[in-house]
Amino acid sequence: MAIVPQSHIRNFSIIAHIDHGKSTLADRIIQECGAVSDREMSAQVMDTMDIEKERGITIKAQSVRLDYVKDGEAYVLNLIDTPGHVDFSYEVSRSLASSEGALLIVDAAQGVEAQTIANVYIAIENNLELLPVVNKIDLPAADPDRVLGELENAIGIDATEHCLVSAKTGQGVKDLIDTIVERIPAPSGDENAPTKALIYDSWFDNYLGALALVRVFEGSLKKGQMVKIMGAAREHQILDLMYPHPLAPKKTPEIKTGEIGIVVLGLKTVDALQVGDTITDSKNPTSEVIHGFEPAKPFVFAGIYPIETDKFEDLRDALNKLKLNDSSLSFEPESSMALGSGFRTGFLGMLHMEVVKERLEREFDLDLIATAPTVVYEVLQTNGEKIEIQNPSELPEPQKIDTIFEPYVKATILTPQEFVGNLIKLLSERRGIQIKMDYLNETRVLLEYDIPMNEIVMDFYDKLKSTTKGYASFDYEPIGFRPGKLVKLDIKVAGDIVDALSIIVPDEKARTRGLAFVNQLKELIPRQLFEVAIQASIGNTVIARSNVKSMGKNVTAKCYGGDITRKRKLLEKQKAGKKRMKSIGKVEVPQEAFMAVLKLDS
Repeated sequence: MAIVPQSHIRNFSIIAHIDHGKSTLADRIIQECGAVSDREMSAQVMDTMDIEKERGITIKAQSVRLDYVKDGEAYVLNLIDTPGHVDFSYEVSRSLASSEGALLIVDAAQGVEAQTIANVYIAIENNLELLPVVNKIDLPAADPDRVLGELENAIGIDATEHCLVSAKTGQGVKDLIDTIVERIPAPSGDENAPTKALIYDSWFDNYLGALALVRVFEGSLKKGQMVKIMGAAREHQILDLMYPHPLAPKKTPEIKTGEIGIVVLGLKTVDALQVGDTITDSKNPTSEVIHGFEPAKPFVFAGIYPIETDKFEDLRDALNKLKLNDSSLSFEPESSMALGSGFRTGFLGMLHMEVVKERLEREFDLDLIATAPTVVYEVLQTNGEKIEIQNPSELPEPQKIDTIFEPYVKATILTPQEFVGNLIKLLSERRGIQIKMDYLNETRVLLEYDIPMNEIVMDFYDKLKSTTKGYASFDYEPIGFRPGKLVKLDIKVAGDIVDALSIIVPDEKARTRGLAFVNQLKELIPRQLFEVAIQASIGNTVIARSNVKSMGKNVTAKCYGGDITRKRKLLEKQKAGKKRMKSIGKVEVPQEAFMAVLKLDS
C-alpha cells in the first residue's frame, strides 16, 4: 500500500436511518475506489453475518481502508459503515469518535426520519464535519428539494452544500468522493508524541485470537512494540498489524497518526480489549486516556434457557463465544422453578435480543426458550437501602418497598400528519408525557414524548408501525429513573407460582393485564386429565382466574345395565382419582406461554 502523508488521510462514517441505503452506498464507494473488482463484488460487501444479509440490516459497524487518486494526488479514505437501527446506536457513537467527518444519508422519497436526527446529534457532539447526501434520486417519488428543506427545518443544519446520489445506479458517487476529499478535514495529531490509540471495536478470530480495531490519535504503533492497555493496566507485545480491507486484511509494519488499523496481540479473550480503552507505549506512555466514548449499557433483560436442561453448559460456552464478537452482551446464571437453569441476559433493545437468540440457535445449534423481556428497576426499601431489579422475581415483599423507580426514555417520532390522532392515543395508553409537537411541513409532524421504557420493550414498535401503516419512524434515548406506582403480577398454574411468568405492571392496569394474561394462558396450556386453575395475583390477593377444563374419559361406557348406583360408584372413583392426580400432577407450561405477555394489549 502506498505511503501517504497525514494531510491526505480522510476518516469518515456513514450515518442514516435504517434502510436509507448506507451499505449500498458503501459498496459503490468501494467499487469506485477500485478496492474490489466487479467479479469479487457482492451486495452489502461489508456486512459479514448471514443474518445481516437476510434481514438487509447492518448489525456491526465495519471499517475499510480505500486508496483514491484525485488530481494526480494519492489519498487514503477510511470508511466506517454504521448500523441504522436504534438498538445499535452505541456502535454509531464509537464509529463517530474515530472520525473527522460523517456522510448524512437521507432517502430522497422518505425524507428525514427519527434515527437521522438522533445520529446527527451524536455527530454534532463529536464536532464532525457533516456532508448532507440525498440518496435514491433515481426513484419516481424522489423529491430532493423537499428533503433538503426538512433537513434544515428539523435539524437546523445548512444543506446548501449537498450531494445528490443514487447508490443503486452509482450516479453522483464519484462527485461525492471528490467532495469528501475536499471538505472533510485531515486528522490532526502529533506524530512525535507518545502513542495514543482508541480501541473502537474488538472481535475474536479463531487463528489470531482477540483483535482490536484502533484509531491512532498520536504517535504510531509498530510491529514488535511493547504496548500498555491503560484501562486494563496490562502490557502486551504487538505480534502483527493490518489495515482493514473489504475482502481480507492487509499486513503493514506500522500504523501512523490518523490511521485506522487492526492490532494482533495474541490474546485468548476479548476481556483485556475493552472497547473505548486507550493503547499507549509501555516505555513512553501518554499521560491521559481518550475521553468521550460511551460504553454500551443493556436496557432490556430476558431469561434465556435451553429447552433440553442438560444443554446448560453448551449455552454458557455459546454465550461466552458470542460475547467475544459482541461486547455489548452481558449475562449471568439464574434458575427458574419452571424452566430449570439458564442465563439472565442483557440486551440493547428488542432487535438485539432477536438477533442474539437467532445467532445462538444457528451458530451453536441450540434450542432455546426466551422469557418476556423486562427492564431494570430501582427499588428504595423501607430500611433506606436502594437496590436494582432486573428480574420481577427479585422484587422484595410489598411491605418492604417504599418506592419503585422505573426507567424513562425520550422518544422522538416522525409521522405523516394523518396519523397524529392515532399516535397520541397509543402514546397516552402507554403512559407517555408529551414534550413537544412540531409541524415540519404540510405533511410531516415531529412528536417528542417521555415514556416509561417498560411500555416500549414489549410490542410498542409493532403497534406504532400498524397504527401509521409503516410510515412513522421512532427513536429513543434513556433519560433516567422516575418513581412509579408499580406492582408485581404473579401467575399461578395449578396452585404453583411460575416465576418466569411474573411481570411488573402499573397499579391501575394490573387487573386488566391479569385478566388478559389468564385468558391467553387458558388457550395455550394443554388440557390435562384434571382441571387446571390459572390465577393472577398481587401478593396473596387473587385478581383474576380461569380454568383449563379436564379431558373427559367416559368411565361409564362399560356399564350396560343395572342400577344407577353402579354408574355413580364409577364416577365417584374417577373423581377421587382426579383429586389424587391433581395433588401430584405437574402441568407442563408450553414455550408460547412465556411470550404471551407480549400480546397482552392486543
